[in-house]
Amino acid sequence: MKKNSCKEMLEQYNKLSQPINTKRVIFNGVDGYDVYNPTAPFEYKGKNIIIGRVEKRDSESSEAVFFSEQEDGSFSVVTEIPRYKLQDPFISLINGIYVFGGTEVFPHPKNAKKLWWKTKFYYGKDLNALKELTSGPMGMKDIRLVELKNHEIGVFTRPQGKKGGRGKIGFTVIKNLLELNEDVISNANLLDLFKKRYWGGANEAILLSNGDIGVLGHLASFSRGKIRHYYPITFTINPITYKHSEVKIIAERSKYLPGPSKRDDLTDVLFSGGLVSHYNGRSTLYVGVSDVEVQSGEIIDPFWINKR
Repeated sequence: MKKNSCKEMLEQYNKLSQPINTKRVIFNGVDGYDVYNPTAPFEYKGKNIIIGRVEKRDSESSEAVFFSEQEDGSFSVVTEIPRYKLQDPFISLINGIYVFGGTEVFPHPKNAKKLWWKTKFYYGKDLNALKELTSGPMGMKDIRLVELKNHEIGVFTRPQGKKGGRGKIGFTVIKNLLELNEDVISNANLLDLFKKRYWGGANEAILLSNGDIGVLGHLASFSRGKIRHYYPITFTINPITYKHSEVKIIAERSKYLPGPSKRDDLTDVLFSGGLVSHYNGRSTLYVGVSDVEVQSGEIIDPFWINKR
């Protein structure tokens, strides 16, 4: 499978006329705080819910907060659902059970000047009363789950260091949620998706009608001056053979509305949140923008061929 450079993928992307109808997503009830790196909106008890990372502009101390859509299209805090001390929230529905989580950040056990992190998982049928399920390996973000056609569970991972460098995407399959643990996550097969100088992770996994998984993720690189460049990407994978398609960039920062950034090195960052399909060949992509806000835009549905 050919692995294209970011430049080649951007050239392919820029041949397409997208996105359209770009707009900022407005959040109520969190004055003085930024909301970014969201999930896709999802229906829960008759309401359209989105989960966002909420924090002060000058801080990395975050909460994952649940919001419900209002008549004017804005989102307001759902006060009856607890907040969680997590970054970059995610949620999946696995065999009728919600699996929610995010990145827990805490002081490094061996270096007080550094931070350390792990992915925490909660589960339950009622978002008001989730129970802790398990945690991922120390130092690993971007672990995502998806229910497969046979009701087993696909698990996407993102090892770093000796196995994954700055961050590569891994994949494995488990029989049920009780099998999800640090060892299983650590031993997932590494997918050969992009060149060594890039890093990335899965942000949302979607079961397609042919049984494959559509993956929405991000691909990142550094340019001179340690400027970060984050691009939303997609690919598909067969959960039986692990055969995957080429990675494609589906959005870039310059195509969305201009705005501030948390730091100067984050001006060119789009962090994939989630996709909402309109089942007409178009989808709305929700993204975290420059670590300060959420925007959405309508794009060509990257998985449409497998949704018809």
